Amino acid sequence: MTWQSPIAPGVSWYQESVPDRPIYDSLDGSISVDVAMIGGGFTGLQAAYNLAKRGVTVVLIEGGRFGDGASGRNGGQLGTGQRAWPDELEPELGYARSRALFDMAENAKRYLLEFAETHAIDMEYLPGQLNVAHKRGYEAHYRRSVEMLTTRYDYPHIRFMDKAETAERLGSTSYYCGVRDTGTGHIHPLKLLIGLARAAADAGARILEMTPAKSITHTGGRTLIETPRGTITADRVLIGTNAYIGNLEQQTAAHVMPIRSFIAATVPLDNFPQVLPGSEAVADSRFVVRYFRKSRDGRLLFGGREAYTADSPRDISRHIRKQIAELYPALQDIDITHAWGGSVGITLPRKPFAREVMPGVTSIAGYSGHGVMLSNYAGKMYADAIAGNSSELDLLTELKIPPFPGGRRLRSPLLFLALSWFALRDRF
Repeated sequence: MTWQSPIAPGVSWYQESVPDRPIYDSLDGSISVDVAMIGGGFTGLQAAYNLAKRGVTVVLIEGGRFGDGASGRNGGQLGTGQRAWPDELEPELGYARSRALFDMAENAKRYLLEFAETHAIDMEYLPGQLNVAHKRGYEAHYRRSVEMLTTRYDYPHIRFMDKAETAERLGSTSYYCGVRDTGTGHIHPLKLLIGLARAAADAGARILEMTPAKSITHTGGRTLIETPRGTITADRVLIGTNAYIGNLEQQTAAHVMPIRSFIAATVPLDNFPQVLPGSEAVADSRFVVRYFRKSRDGRLLFGGREAYTADSPRDISRHIRKQIAELYPALQDIDITHAWGGSVGITLPRKPFAREVMPGVTSIAGYSGHGVMLSNYAGKMYADAIAGNSSELDLLTELKIPPFPGGRRLRSPLLFLALSWFALRDRF
């Protein structure tokens, strides 16, 4: 029987392509450990792996199955740098901090590729990413970003594309220009997650599925995590639930907003060789981003919607098909085999949220659509910080992330109005 994620709509092509997805035990009884992780995505599993291999006693709990959340259902694009480009970050943070954040992201990219190679994880990595402009007026910004990255940030893998080259590499004339980044790529995220969970278990971490955290309390110098069938007592706790924080911890919930994003997978494009002939991933300049790529077997995986809400449409494929047809009219009747969605955790400034939210309890979330490599590395940085080997995580904890306005009652309606406005502005 096909497994349906209890926290996200639709059955993903990723899930269908790995029918031997492992099943892990649930917690039954109470335990005491050095460090506990809540959330079985990239952040929590990387922290569990990196601590367990150092001999730290670790338990990780996941409310559903590993891969039910964003780590197993996302667009699979690694990207380069942070969510914002250096020419946006540097005026705010200064060159030194902006450069340090860029270098951290490059460390994250190298770490992820080396981790997959070391553990023989076939995450179907394909090189190349195109960032493309849907408005003519963005050309100066794109040229300036390329110049800054190549000369000021010593990143030689990126260059500007004019309209003709952009159309040739996309197989679509819908964009005015772009940049081509050959120093990054895209992956099958669920295969990475499955391999990561295996590596964490092999290192000695106890990893548990179908074990949601009901509450977190700090007492007597330790933290208690209540679950339906037992209590976990830990010296330290990492919350890595990202968009799925719910009411578990209020500081994270105030700073990280869940929004829905949706993806559809087509049949392999054997009869359409002009579509992404170089098999690069693509992200466009809309505030409500459209992101797409071809899988290793030639399917178009296309993500995006016209406006974000916390809800899911009844027919995900209809919304995505419309956007595919706008860029690729020849694909307007292409068969869509899978359509799914999930929640993305965003912060107000689109920078990661990392903070000690109570004594001994750290929360890391809000990757804002740029989390495939950053979330993996954030888990490693947390483990390094606990082991006393690195202060690199401070680059994130020192970021000023304001809460969303409106409190719990009004922040969702206010965000809906704001994002709907940006979606409308994207059209003109």
